[in-house]
Amino acid sequence: MPTRVCCCCSALRPRYKRLVDNIFPEDPKDGLVKADMEKLTFYAVSAPEKLDRIGSYLAERLSRDVVRHRSGYVLIAMEALDQLLMACHSQSIKPFVESFLHMVAKLLESGEPKLQVLGTNSFVKFANIEEDTPSYHRRYDFFVSRFSAMCHSCHSDPEIRTEIRIAGIRGIQGVVRKTVNDELRATIWEPQHMDKIVPSLLFNMQKIEEADSRIGPPSSPSAADKEENPAVLAENCFRELLGRATFGNMNNAVRPVFAHLDHHKLWDPNEFAVHCFKIIMYSIQAQYSHHVIQEILGHLDARKKDSPRVRAGIIQVLLEAVAIAAKGSIGPTVLEVFNTLLKHLRLSVEFEANDLQGGSVVSANLNASSKDNDEKIVQNAIIQTIGFFGSNLPDYQRSEIMMFIMGKVPVFGTSTHTLDISQLGDLGTRRIQIMLLRSLLMVTSGYKAKTIVTALPGSFLDPLLSPSLMEDYELRQLVLEVMHNLMDRHDNRAKLRGIRIIPDVADLKIKREKICRQDTSFMKKNGQQLYRHIYLGCKEEDNVQKNYELLYTSLALITIELANEEVVIDLIRLAIALQDSAIINEDNLPMFHRCGIMALVAAYLNFVSQMIAVPAFCQHVSKVIEIRTMEAPYFLPEHIFRDKCMLPKSLEKHDKNLYFLTNKIAESLGGSGYSVERLSVPYVPQVTDEDRLSRRKSIVDTVSIQVDILPNSVPSDDVVSNTEEITFEALKKAIDTSGMEEQEKEKRRLVIEKFQKAPFEEIAAQCESKANLLHDRLAQILELTVRPPPSPSGTLTITSGHAQYQSVPVYEMKFPDLCVY
Repeated sequence: MPTRVCCCCSALRPRYKRLVDNIFPEDPKDGLVKADMEKLTFYAVSAPEKLDRIGSYLAERLSRDVVRHRSGYVLIAMEALDQLLMACHSQSIKPFVESFLHMVAKLLESGEPKLQVLGTNSFVKFANIEEDTPSYHRRYDFFVSRFSAMCHSCHSDPEIRTEIRIAGIRGIQGVVRKTVNDELRATIWEPQHMDKIVPSLLFNMQKIEEADSRIGPPSSPSAADKEENPAVLAENCFRELLGRATFGNMNNAVRPVFAHLDHHKLWDPNEFAVHCFKIIMYSIQAQYSHHVIQEILGHLDARKKDSPRVRAGIIQVLLEAVAIAAKGSIGPTVLEVFNTLLKHLRLSVEFEANDLQGGSVVSANLNASSKDNDEKIVQNAIIQTIGFFGSNLPDYQRSEIMMFIMGKVPVFGTSTHTLDISQLGDLGTRRIQIMLLRSLLMVTSGYKAKTIVTALPGSFLDPLLSPSLMEDYELRQLVLEVMHNLMDRHDNRAKLRGIRIIPDVADLKIKREKICRQDTSFMKKNGQQLYRHIYLGCKEEDNVQKNYELLYTSLALITIELANEEVVIDLIRLAIALQDSAIINEDNLPMFHRCGIMALVAAYLNFVSQMIAVPAFCQHVSKVIEIRTMEAPYFLPEHIFRDKCMLPKSLEKHDKNLYFLTNKIAESLGGSGYSVERLSVPYVPQVTDEDRLSRRKSIVDTVSIQVDILPNSVPSDDVVSNTEEITFEALKKAIDTSGMEEQEKEKRRLVIEKFQKAPFEEIAAQCESKANLLHDRLAQILELTVRPPPSPSGTLTITSGHAQYQSVPVYEMKFPDLCVY
């Protein structure tokens, strides 16, 4: 019961104290005296300068009642404070608020759950009041700490525990609403506050059901759930907090999430971690998404020595974040994302290689195998993330990423790649090659360029084709699949899947357009390089069925996307050369591979003959296929790639009707207007330095080329040297077109400059002297050509390795001096 004073003493007390005393009834069960409360409210509104004294006196009474456990009077005092707070909006309310917050703090410090909840409710009401002017000196450190502690309540009674946790979450929400909107006042974005608020919310969110069952943006919880379920209320508060984050304080709100997930070991399994970052990515402003991605990458670097499953969990979280960020703003972190992921891909392969090399005992082998599987989970997660991120980038950025990844692929014998493989060994290097090419395959999926030059520039094509000559069938498969992604601009690849004899190509409904000038130029420049890699790829001893299927698809896509009449002739020459190589078998290929090449040639010629629609050509191809069906089914893809196919002992005794003949193809195409002169020239792949770099034998084991001119062929005084030795370096310089092009450009520049600046008399004199010199040279040539041809003894002999090629009469040689003029 409150202390009563005598009437004479009461008359001497200040009026505000008498008004405050009157609102308390004799029996607290009767509640607040409303009539006297109205008088007190009117007095406070009329004399706002008395608000601070009213607040101080109420705080004094409340503190006394809390200590004496008079809960009824405490409730009345807080109700009165709430009503005064809602009724008074003036400059004088600032001191009153301090008294109010002091009383709320007293309630929160008490050990009674009811008083804690009461203080929280009052604070939430205060947080919803918009003050006219901010109070810069007011701080909420105590309330952040106290509400965070209430979020972790461990009360023995589940209902009371839930009630206290809900109160703590609502209190944090009130602090956020009160402080977050004004950047000038004391902010809660400081790390010491975020380290308390965020873990408290996440601790309660862990109880939520259906943690990662949402695919799109998580739906907003209902009002009933907010009041009853701490997990739903905490998630709603977490969203509100992140939605108010700005550029400068975004990182402070995200970093405690990593600390909480690490402390509670929530990366494996990572369902809750994925759920948290989905909330983060959907709640923050889109332009800040790259900040979150940077934080995930930084945490991945910090945990690079953790178990593979932990790293895989972090990478999967990154995948989810990237999937959401890719729809909006990704920011300047594109290369950083790929660089970090490729670095961790290399680390994973290195860990895997070390485990394989280190295990020697049975138990060690078991541990190594489990770690090996875990590392594969990490690697697959990285590749999936790279692919998803790359496939959502615009074309110009995707081209840069393709070049970036390709620059990381190590090729034996070169140092152009930028990835450190010194600790990997051969097995680890092969593994990283496969992983990087798989990543590249994911990035190129769905890429559509208007011209093939854009998709396959020279700076990308050359390093891409280098692994296609590796002695590893899986690497060659990946290179071909990447090529298909970039070549197939009309989605025809699915129609060509599987190597087979297509009865009617028109049924496939192939989509194609007229070959543009840029594509024609590309084939003139790079066609021979593509043919060479297909030719050599067909002759690899470790080829499996998939290799032949991909090589067939490569030929078909070149025909659809890039072939004009000239390219068609080159492709047919290539097919005939493959057939001849399988018959002659200079590479000692097994019979299965020889028959596989024959089947590949049959499938492709059947396809190209129907694509160009030359009846005679189609008739010849169909006839050969028909004879093979009856006499040599192992030359057809439907049979050779079937299990338990009977193989012949040799191919030398077969009838020529089983083969596609060059003369008949030339005859059929010539009748339809094709220029078939080049069909009579056998296809021979270019010899480059790639064979040495890719650890395979060169197609020509060239030691030197000797040009011997016998003494009886020409007069001795015209011969300077009988034998000229041309080394590999000299030959390389001779075919180095880039240097020649630079020289030609420089020569043209000097000529133009000379005609612009030199005197006219000097130019005229020089032209006259050149004209006279040309006249004398022509006279010498005419004199030589009317002479009878020399005896056959005057010949040109070319020696290469152990082979001596057909001699050429000397009088058929041209005079290079004429080209100078």
